[in-house]
Amino acid sequence: MEAEPSSLASLQRVLRNLGTYRWLSLGALVSLLLLTIANAITPQLFRWGIDQGIMKQDLRIVLYSAAAMVVAAVARGIFNFGQSFWAEAASQGVAYDLRNRIFSKIQNLSFSYHDQAQTSQLLTRVTSDIEQIRAFLSTSLIQVISSIVTLVSIAIILLIMNWQLALITLTVVPLAGWLLSRFLTQNGQLFRQVQEQLSDLNAVLQENLLGVRVVKAFVREPVETRRYTAMNDTLVEANLKTIRAIRRTFPTIFFLSNLVTLVVFGYGGARVIGQAFSIGELVAFTSYLLFILQPILLIGFAAPAISQSAASAQRVYEVVDAAIEIRDRPNAVPFLTCGGRITFENVSFRYPGATTEALKAVSFETKPKELIAVLGMTASGKSTIMNLIPRFYDVTDGAVRIDGRDVRDFTLASLRSHIGIVFQETTLFSGTLRENIAYAKPQATLEQVMEVAQTAQIHDFIMELPDRYETLVGERGIGLSGGQKQRIAIARTLLTDYSILILDDSTSAVDARTAAQIQAALDELMQQRACVTFVVAQRISTVRNADRILLMDKGQLVDQGTHEELMQTSPLYGVILESQVKQGAKV
Repeated sequence: MEAEPSSLASLQRVLRNLGTYRWLSLGALVSLLLLTIANAITPQLFRWGIDQGIMKQDLRIVLYSAAAMVVAAVARGIFNFGQSFWAEAASQGVAYDLRNRIFSKIQNLSFSYHDQAQTSQLLTRVTSDIEQIRAFLSTSLIQVISSIVTLVSIAIILLIMNWQLALITLTVVPLAGWLLSRFLTQNGQLFRQVQEQLSDLNAVLQENLLGVRVVKAFVREPVETRRYTAMNDTLVEANLKTIRAIRRTFPTIFFLSNLVTLVVFGYGGARVIGQAFSIGELVAFTSYLLFILQPILLIGFAAPAISQSAASAQRVYEVVDAAIEIRDRPNAVPFLTCGGRITFENVSFRYPGATTEALKAVSFETKPKELIAVLGMTASGKSTIMNLIPRFYDVTDGAVRIDGRDVRDFTLASLRSHIGIVFQETTLFSGTLRENIAYAKPQATLEQVMEVAQTAQIHDFIMELPDRYETLVGERGIGLSGGQKQRIAIARTLLTDYSILILDDSTSAVDARTAAQIQAALDELMQQRACVTFVVAQRISTVRNADRILLMDKGQLVDQGTHEELMQTSPLYGVILESQVKQGAKV
């Protein structure tokens, strides 16, 4: 199983990010070099103290060497702290930048990306994968650099001390290097699979946290527990595969290291007996041997972390490099005013990955101040029409125009800032009710917030709460009914500087009486502020009041007209109205 080249390429991109924190990185590198020097000096102090002090019975040399070793020990502590501190600071900076970068990219990615991407996968990349990268930069990278510098410097010292014994000692280095290189190339994909399995496990967890009420309602706790356990077993098995891969490599490295130690001890001891080597030199050489073996082991321990962080880096950059399909065209102009003429010119649209078209050759044009209702069976394309106006998606064929100009010619920010939209699914954020209503306009005064809340028929409910507009909203609006959340969403939209108003089934969770009150209040605002209003209709009362009704069926615009006109000319319209009457809707 070959590691994907892009994994190591992604890791190289991570390393280039250290350039932003060059002074922190330089501090870590300088501390590392000074630590290496302090480590290299220590065996020579032992050699001096033994050969010149103990062997010659010179107490003064023994005391001097002991004092020098204390200074070296203090220096090693300071430099070790310095390299750890600066490396950690640099790694935290890179992780901070990556988190911001991937979050910003997720915010700007098109709807089509989020339609196909799993939320759990994105969460794992922002959290676990970036943490793997941070740990690599703060620990594994320093270990590898320190080990290489130590190997080179100690190898030079050993060759100077005794080149025959040094050559015997250094044979372990290329053998260990070959084993580690093979480990990295063969197991890179294995560590990526571990991260993928973790994402799948998080997906099951997220689904159950969001759907805990459904799980309990259908008494599915045992089934969900078994599903989670099965995914957890898969993750454990993936981790065990990495452990088995480590087991196949590292015992061999440990064996080679121990074998070299025995050879050096035997050969060096014979040289001391033959008086070709002093005891101090043998002690120093043996000490240096530990400095040779330790870096090899450290690189060995760092190898799995390098593979895992390379896989994580690739996953992070997959999101960072993802194409943003909906973006400003070159020379895009700001959307400033709306005359009310919105034109669909032979528009066709297919969702990414879909095999059939959601819209097929749809054409219509609105008039200024017109209230357009869009009606149709489920999956007829009603919401798709609404999504094309603010460019949540771009048409597959044809064009959507505002006052004769293609919406793709406007800058996205200016276009969307002048379109007020209430989605069918209501999303509230953590914070107060006031903050949720003023989400798109944080600088709005309390009076402005209260005004739109009254229009949305939610003000009286809020005033009955102990903290009123400062009441904290639970996660995803827990504690509020569906109708209350919808009315808050309507108020939030009404506070924006909209020119085009889109209500996508925005009162489906509201009772008929409240919906009628909201509609009455909206009618006046539509005439005052909106150049045109679109309503995805469910209730007959909304359809009846519309200036024009667009009747959709299987992605096609099959008819259009007023309520009275369609009652007389469209069999499909009659079927829809009849089904709503049977369900209790009131004409």
